[in-house]
Amino acid sequence: MTTELRRLRNYINGEFRDAADGRTIEVVNPATGEVYATSPLSGQADVDAAMDAAAAAFPAWRDTTPAERQKVLLKIADAFEERAEDLIAAESENTGKPLGLTRSEEIPPMVDQIRFFAGAARMLEGRSAGEYMEGMTSIVRREPVGVCAQVAPWNYPMMMAVWKFAPALAAGNTVVIKPSDTTPASTVLIAEIIGAIVPKGVFNVLCGDRDTGRAMVEHPIPAMASITGSVRAGMQVAESAAKDVKRVHLELGGKAPVVVFEDTDIPKAVEDIAVAGYFNAGQDCTAATRVLVHESIHDEFVAALAKAAADTKTGAPDDEDVLYGPLNNANQLKQVSGFIERLPAHAKVEAGGHQVGEKGYFYAATVVSGLKQEDEIIQKEVFGPVITVQSFRDEAQALEWANGVEYALASSVWTKDHARAMRMSKNLDFGCVWINTHIPLVAEMPHGGFKKSGYGKDLSSYGFDDYTRIKHVMTSLDA
Repeated sequence: MTTELRRLRNYINGEFRDAADGRTIEVVNPATGEVYATSPLSGQADVDAAMDAAAAAFPAWRDTTPAERQKVLLKIADAFEERAEDLIAAESENTGKPLGLTRSEEIPPMVDQIRFFAGAARMLEGRSAGEYMEGMTSIVRREPVGVCAQVAPWNYPMMMAVWKFAPALAAGNTVVIKPSDTTPASTVLIAEIIGAIVPKGVFNVLCGDRDTGRAMVEHPIPAMASITGSVRAGMQVAESAAKDVKRVHLELGGKAPVVVFEDTDIPKAVEDIAVAGYFNAGQDCTAATRVLVHESIHDEFVAALAKAAADTKTGAPDDEDVLYGPLNNANQLKQVSGFIERLPAHAKVEAGGHQVGEKGYFYAATVVSGLKQEDEIIQKEVFGPVITVQSFRDEAQALEWANGVEYALASSVWTKDHARAMRMSKNLDFGCVWINTHIPLVAEMPHGGFKKSGYGKDLSSYGFDDYTRIKHVMTSLDA
């Protein structure tokens, strides 16, 4: 007996549609490795339709008051809470994530983030008007940028969609968002939820592959392109957007250093770092993946971390004892495995380093020690449940090695010495520095990096500002 595949569709101008030419992509559940749905492979005609719809809806949405937009976003937040179990099921099928952790660790912050931006909609304050030239008064207007083309990643498809649409809609923009080709299900469900609340054309979803995303960025209508993804993808978006000088918002890769000094509470640090490194199968650009530990406690720390890895369980979404589910797709499993297979002779796998089970894309929690700064696994993003460990001799060397990669998104320092923590936080070249913790995020604080980790901020009032433009208005007092 053949099970009929679920049929996902685009959401354009208030209605669900197949791709104009009927093309589809098979969608695989990474926990089973089996196809469970098809989604549209959107082409130029679909991109044109979505952009036209967003452009047509923009003037009316732009002209709504902040209070009206706030009410809409609060309704969306309430609807997310009401449909939480549906969202959890869709996201778990998308990604293989544990149901319980998706319920406790993703739904509450998503709802909170939407409500934060609902409040931010009413807080667009500017500098006071003034007379900077005799007989003239100047004021500053802050306006929405227009239509936003947004591309979300596969590691947190649901939450990253929120990070994109919530500030954009709050500021008065309209949206065309594309989920990853491997994880469209939860974003299509989000379209169903939001579509019942906002005017048609304000929020649109296009499913497809990288060519679909490229067509969105290159389209003449959007005023802004926003992507969360790989460095390569971000560079391509920036290059494409430059052709017509679009505004670009990039949140790209990471290789977070975790600097552990000799005065650290080792058991607590190991426990927290293991969770921050292995949560979501390490598929997090802020994950605690690159540990630098003082030589005096290196061996003790590595032994404790290896035990923590061995005790960390991966498995099916309905297993309540697992910390993380599978890698997202077969290519990602191949990438993570490749890093381990190519390890230099001086490296040592202390725990894990292998696939788990014969079905799905599960990979064991892994610890690798004995590494040098120039090693591939230190310099490149693995994006899997792999923590590397290096031994440093002093603060200067720790700082040099921590900063010695092309990424600059997140970092952490573990020490009881306040002055040292302050020195490190000043000199670490990363968009976020945690002290004696790693990975917590709040809606009120900005998330974003430097160097090849991109530019622009998610969350916070800074992220909200990114979706606005500044206009100077000067009026004569003599008219």
